[in-house]
Amino acid sequence: MTNASMGSPEKDPEDWVTRDEPMTGPQRSYLGTLAREAGQDVPADLTKAQASELIDRLQEKTGRGR
Repeated sequence: MTNASMGSPEKDPEDWVTRDEPMTGPQRSYLGTLAREAGQDVPADLTKAQASELIDRLQEKTGRGR
């Protein structure tokens, strides 16, 4: 079950304890896929929180993640 389906809101990436750590390998890989589909570039030095927020925006733009 997702947080939304259980009635609890997702935690804001800005509230994550690890928000300032570099993005993970899986985030980098998925962002690369989304960015290609959206015709955008991905900065190499994103934090985990920034990567998560960009993933959300690119999923909205590409229609993925629904």
